[in-house]
Amino acid sequence: MRLKVGFILRSLLVIGTFLGLVLLWSSLTPKAVDDNPFAGVLVKYSFNVLECKYWHYDENLLTSSVVIVFHNEGWSTLMRTVHSVIKRTPRKYLAEIVMIDDFSNKVHLKEKLEEYIKQWNGLVKLFRNEKREGLIQARSIGAHKATLGQVLIYLDAHCEVGVNWYAPLVAPISKDRTVCTVPLIDYIDGNDYTIEPQQGGDEDGLARGAWDWSLLWKRVPLSSREKAKRKHKTEPYRSPAMAGGLFAIEREFFFELGLYDPGLQIWGGENFEISYKIWQCGGQLLFVPCSRVGHIYRLQSWQGNPHPAHVGSSPTLKNYVRVVEVWWDEYKDYFYASRPETLTLAYGDISSLKKFREEHRCKSFKWFMEEIAYDIPLHYPLPPKNVEWGEIRGYETSYCIDSMGHTNGGNVEIGPCHRMGGNQLFRINEANQLMQYDQCLTKGGDGSAVIITHCNLNEHTEWRYFKDLHRFTHIPTGKCLDRSDVLHKVYIADCDNSKSSQKWEMNNIVAV
Repeated sequence: MRLKVGFILRSLLVIGTFLGLVLLWSSLTPKAVDDNPFAGVLVKYSFNVLECKYWHYDENLLTSSVVIVFHNEGWSTLMRTVHSVIKRTPRKYLAEIVMIDDFSNKVHLKEKLEEYIKQWNGLVKLFRNEKREGLIQARSIGAHKATLGQVLIYLDAHCEVGVNWYAPLVAPISKDRTVCTVPLIDYIDGNDYTIEPQQGGDEDGLARGAWDWSLLWKRVPLSSREKAKRKHKTEPYRSPAMAGGLFAIEREFFFELGLYDPGLQIWGGENFEISYKIWQCGGQLLFVPCSRVGHIYRLQSWQGNPHPAHVGSSPTLKNYVRVVEVWWDEYKDYFYASRPETLTLAYGDISSLKKFREEHRCKSFKWFMEEIAYDIPLHYPLPPKNVEWGEIRGYETSYCIDSMGHTNGGNVEIGPCHRMGGNQLFRINEANQLMQYDQCLTKGGDGSAVIITHCNLNEHTEWRYFKDLHRFTHIPTGKCLDRSDVLHKVYIADCDNSKSSQKWEMNNIVAV
């Protein structure tokens, strides 16, 4: 009996040791995709409307290479992106995931990443740029590296694809190779990873990509004209522009379009360039309601990665100028009315891009505005000509009006002039609007403070600038623009010719 008990105890000890070693080995081994916590957040929060469940797609869809560009991305956000793609994409369509490391210097993106992706046996490939190329050119590099898929799908490095995201996104391209598709992008809170649909749009939350005339990204509700083209509200619909981070395009068609303008630097404006190029050169851009991808947007406290030293100043503004000079034709005057500081900005050689337009018989921007982007001027009217523009400086002082980054009702203030434009760059136009980007200066609720708020063409037409008198007059009240350099306040007060605080000068600021 003792022998049997001892044997049993020894057997249990051996079995327990074995199970312990198995558990230890399991904890040290990368988890299988289905068990990975990175891929779970979208399962609970799926916003595909019920109608999406009843669409049937061809089983012979095109295959895809998913391209993910990153620079110093956080480990969890990057891996959640990769895991969600693998978990939620039918394997027969996923040719490869191509990761482009744009010269990261974070330790977790070195050997740890190389070892981690080995679990997928070559499905996930990693390429490293030898210098910082920026998001735009790194994506073009990704197009060259991604050779296995018929379609290129670009995702930001902080996304999670939703259930059934692939078929709705690729099906339109399988029918027409000149179609570029964009998923509907949901908002993931970077603090707690909760997810919700983007705000705005029509009653169903559907919106078209747009811009104002200073080339800031906007979304406008889906128009009745576009709704009339569809039998079902979950059908793909036309959009004048995309946000740029997430889209699918047939690989050969992308190369035929010349990829991105090689003169665009780092980030900014490339979403508009590729959108205009697609539409004006024979393609279509469609938003796909049944394909949903969550995206983590920049937290307020994070200012982004600094530009590399070799890029120089104002790369985004230079990108904007290149885009409008190539694609906007006579409409470029409206951009310069909104961004007068760019009038003398050097933007490089664009002769090859204009030659491309000519050789490919790309349509005019006027055609594009009338046929595709017809609703944008309804939401963002063409801007009037400027009367004056530049910094608004206290006359013969070193203090300027500064929006302090405030919008939609925040106070403007007085601060030291820095001659860098930005929050100190204003313009007054023929409609008597005193503006910064799409915001107007107006009287605040207390009757004296000056605030800055969003305005349309016929709103807040209430200022006149008398250059010879160095005075801004508030037309509705007949009062004058005044300031306190000590309290850093800007307000309106009864006009008094003897008060130096009511004297101003507008000085042009040129971007470099």
